[in-house]
Amino acid sequence: MEFISGVKQKETMGIQEIISGDYAGKTVRMEGSVHTIRDMGEVAFIILRKAEGLVQCVFEEGKTAFDLSQLKEESAIRVTGLVSGEERAPHGFEIRLQEITVLSQPAEVLPIAISKWKLKTSLETKLGLRPITLRNPMERAKFRIQEGIVRGFRDFLHSQNFTEIRTPKIVARGAEGGSNVFKLDYFNKKAELGQSPQFYKQTMVGVYDRVFEVAPVFRAEKHNTTRHLNEYTSMDFEMGYIDSFEEIMEMETAMLQYVFELLCEEYAQELAMLKISLPDVTNIPQVRFDKAKELVSEKYNRKIKNPYDLEPEEEVLIGRYFKEEYGSDFVFVTHYPSKKRPFYAMDDPADSKFTLSFDLLFKGLEITTGGQRIHDYDTIIKKMESRGMNPEDISSYLMIFKYGMPPHGGLGIGLERLTMRLLDESNVRETTLFPRDVTRLEP
Repeated sequence: MEFISGVKQKETMGIQEIISGDYAGKTVRMEGSVHTIRDMGEVAFIILRKAEGLVQCVFEEGKTAFDLSQLKEESAIRVTGLVSGEERAPHGFEIRLQEITVLSQPAEVLPIAISKWKLKTSLETKLGLRPITLRNPMERAKFRIQEGIVRGFRDFLHSQNFTEIRTPKIVARGAEGGSNVFKLDYFNKKAELGQSPQFYKQTMVGVYDRVFEVAPVFRAEKHNTTRHLNEYTSMDFEMGYIDSFEEIMEMETAMLQYVFELLCEEYAQELAMLKISLPDVTNIPQVRFDKAKELVSEKYNRKIKNPYDLEPEEEVLIGRYFKEEYGSDFVFVTHYPSKKRPFYAMDDPADSKFTLSFDLLFKGLEITTGGQRIHDYDTIIKKMESRGMNPEDISSYLMIFKYGMPPHGGLGIGLERLTMRLLDESNVRETTLFPRDVTRLEP
């Protein structure tokens, strides 16, 4: 009888193992894909692509047991050779090849050269050939950074006693209301794809006090802008027993500090490749919604057109103002008008025309929406009725207030937008692995 007892140590090596160990002059075995081949005649350089990065391998005629003409780019191979120090090679070493074993061969030649340091092609081509173009080193670096953001978000919230949850994406009714939902036929019942985990994360505050989730959300808006997607990843948290909505902003600021420190420590290679300097988040300024509109109107001579919401141009100008005046790439805009916030947003006791809510702008783009929620049953019922809403439509959600909820609040962060701004990309599709928009359903 044979048994499986866990992961067995493989004989093949990784880049970090070689860098951190004493392998100079020793024989190692490594696996990876052929990124590119530079044939110089009797000597050739085979660049091996691994998850960790690129490895330079040296093929020498007569010393390497293999016919180089049989090797193709994107072949999966296993190599054996001597480790040799080489400052000009990636990671400061190369492998002088003794043997090459081909594990698989591509059926066709690549439709685009991915071995170039940066893909010089249109976004449309990049997205159309996404399974291939993601193999490019610069493209891979973007999503390693994105991995670091999510990892930091999770690690930080765990350290603050948050519990990670999973909420349904097939729902009876969207949290935000409105018509921009994907409707489903759910066994002859009306259903939707969730616009937000809002109702469920509030529900779970009544269970665990502090909860978070990283998951997709869906918006059926017929837009085709550089900042919108029909499916994006939302990083949400909700926290109970708060004294003010500022506690939520403080938690987000501390989370960003943690994430950026993690990126500096463990994603330095990717930051250097992309030439990214992380912004200072030691202190993030905050400004009231109405004050922010006045400030940019006065400084940039722009007439206030909509007193109840921020237009994209205004967001850009607010970001510009706080960069010029305070040197900050981030700014919290607080106290949004009640009529432009969802029914569950808590109104400001000092002036019910405004809410205890906020957006976080990063370089003039909204990446976060959050605030304090109504936690009293009678108060939320009255607000719904004042808006012409029928409480019976969401009775399962209102159950949590009927049977008691602590003061609470939270936020949602658009992962792709945050990554977009961090990497100074101009289109959110650049920082989305497989974008879904009005025209794109594949790959």
